[in-house]
Amino acid sequence: MEAGQPSPDSSSEECTVLEALPDKGLACHTHTGKVTELYCSGCEVCVCEVCVSGEHADHPTLPLLDFLETHRDGLQERLTAAQNRLPQISEALVSLREILKQLTNQRDLIEEDIHVSFEELHKTLDVRKSVLLMELEVTYGLKQKVLQAQLDTLLQGHRGIADTCTQTEEALSVKASAASLQAERGLGERLGELASQGLPFQAEENDQLDLVMEAEGLRKSIHNLGTIVTTSAVASHSEASGVGLEQCIVGLPACVTITTRDKAGGHCRTGNAILSAEVCTPDGSVADGEILDHKNGTYDFVYTVNKEGEFSLALRLYDQHIKGSPFSLRVTRSLDPEVSPPTTTATSLAATATPSTGSSEGAKRRGKSPGSGSKKKGSRRTGSALGTPRRKENPIEDDLIFRIGTKGKNKGEFTNLQGVSTSSNGRILIADSNNQCVQIFSNDGEFKSRFGVRGRSPGQLQRPTGVAVHPNGDIIIADYDNKWVSIFSSEGKYKAKLGSGRLMGPKGVSVDQNGHVIVVDNKACTVFIFQPTGKLVTKFGSRGNGDKQFAGPHFAAVNNNNEIIVTDFHNHSVKVFTPEGELLLKFGTNGEGNGQFNAPTGVAVDVNGNIIVADWGNSRIQVFDGSGSFLSYINTSADPLYGPQGLALTSDGHVVVADSGNHCFKVYRYLQ
Repeated sequence: MEAGQPSPDSSSEECTVLEALPDKGLACHTHTGKVTELYCSGCEVCVCEVCVSGEHADHPTLPLLDFLETHRDGLQERLTAAQNRLPQISEALVSLREILKQLTNQRDLIEEDIHVSFEELHKTLDVRKSVLLMELEVTYGLKQKVLQAQLDTLLQGHRGIADTCTQTEEALSVKASAASLQAERGLGERLGELASQGLPFQAEENDQLDLVMEAEGLRKSIHNLGTIVTTSAVASHSEASGVGLEQCIVGLPACVTITTRDKAGGHCRTGNAILSAEVCTPDGSVADGEILDHKNGTYDFVYTVNKEGEFSLALRLYDQHIKGSPFSLRVTRSLDPEVSPPTTTATSLAATATPSTGSSEGAKRRGKSPGSGSKKKGSRRTGSALGTPRRKENPIEDDLIFRIGTKGKNKGEFTNLQGVSTSSNGRILIADSNNQCVQIFSNDGEFKSRFGVRGRSPGQLQRPTGVAVHPNGDIIIADYDNKWVSIFSSEGKYKAKLGSGRLMGPKGVSVDQNGHVIVVDNKACTVFIFQPTGKLVTKFGSRGNGDKQFAGPHFAAVNNNNEIIVTDFHNHSVKVFTPEGELLLKFGTNGEGNGQFNAPTGVAVDVNGNIIVADWGNSRIQVFDGSGSFLSYINTSADPLYGPQGLALTSDGHVVVADSGNHCFKVYRYLQ
């Protein structure tokens, strides 16, 4: 057998270099009986002393045991490095699966919105078609009645003359006699009357019936109706820059520019990315700030800090920190001479930049809901088994007391009113969204005052959607477009704002028994709870259809147990949470039956814990007990609602509702 050839009973095809000789070491594959105690690093093989004196004479060698130890150390390092990647991969898998899940949920929700929106358009077109056909029939009927009456008159006159003429001709055809004289006189008188009879010879109506259908503009609008808004921006490649990233002066605005980039590092050229920013002070509160979207992939975060110290600046894109976030921020009384002063002020930025929606929703992320610019409204409901049950079926009998308002911009007039609140001193407050103001009335509907100036600066209102009254008398307003909550005195004097930099689209606002401000963020699908100072107490909720998720939540109310009741608009349900955000109760499904909803909006709680809900899409108000069991409807048959939104109970026990489609608010007798 030749050297190096395996024996028949060998388990391997050839003898390996590292095969050990018993009690001696490693067998050399070239020199039989020799032990490899050295390692040739040039050839990367184990060698014996004979090999070193021969073919490996000029090669670098080292003791085999030393090499093996070094090799094992290197292998262990690589093993550790590889194992260290496993948690990172696992974390990335969880994150990506969650993003993919949210993306899929978002797709499903938008798909539902598209179907709902176009179904509503079809319904609107069908209604308009029916109205036009009815108008056609009514107009035709009126004209036809006039012409038919004229035709009947002429036919009757024609028959009368023809018959009398025939009778007269027959009388004249026979010989005259004294006996026929009387009859002939009668015929003569009749002929005289008929000859002088006034008949409508000229048409008393015309035949015009035309249809003017200016559909071209509508076709163009439909052609451009809706858009899917998104970006390719990712947090890991997006960057922040600017002096405001490191230092700012107490009381003066500072600016940070965020540049969004895609996975390849390319600059995103469109806006509407979902950004959030916050400057955390040592005591945990958040400084004032706002995000401005330049619509070109860059954003400015302009903020102000009112005291010195070291702070944390967090910049997030789609809830993930961008590159380098959170940043350490130093706030001083004067500018550090080593740092160049900022060249752009917050004022100039606000004047030149287009304010961001703060969301990829743009025109519509979850579908436009009431007050977001959509003209979708609930269908009008007459008295029916659904909208207004017979009184014997309604354990709580309620009646319209009065209604206030018409469409307009003056005192006592509204354009898309939304939120409603009441005060213990007998006041009703209305968030007049498109008129950028809050109007105040007495419990009996007398106008008292109004305040609000349109704008995007602190103290101004851009789209007030929710309103609440704090126990200390302050008026709290959720400003959907400004993405913050403003606090005014009871006289309407601006005091402060909260949630700036955190909120994306606050819709409803309420106050719990601890004086905390509860904000329903419609765009973020999150409920925030703040102290009146602006410090965040807690938050809960995310986008989706799970128990602790929302799809376009609208308003909130608080019961005697300090539990938070939230209307989940697109999930067609009402959810009750603990103050810490744990789900206690969920009720409602999509439909028109008792206890079902078609996009609930306003919500209120009475002294007995009963829950009153504005059913926007069904244009009605439902009443439930504290466990979510259906009790009754508020009787609205006398003056049907059209897209009700905010709800509240007045200090004298009545229900007040914002009837947004009819541009008025209505007060109903309740539990009286």
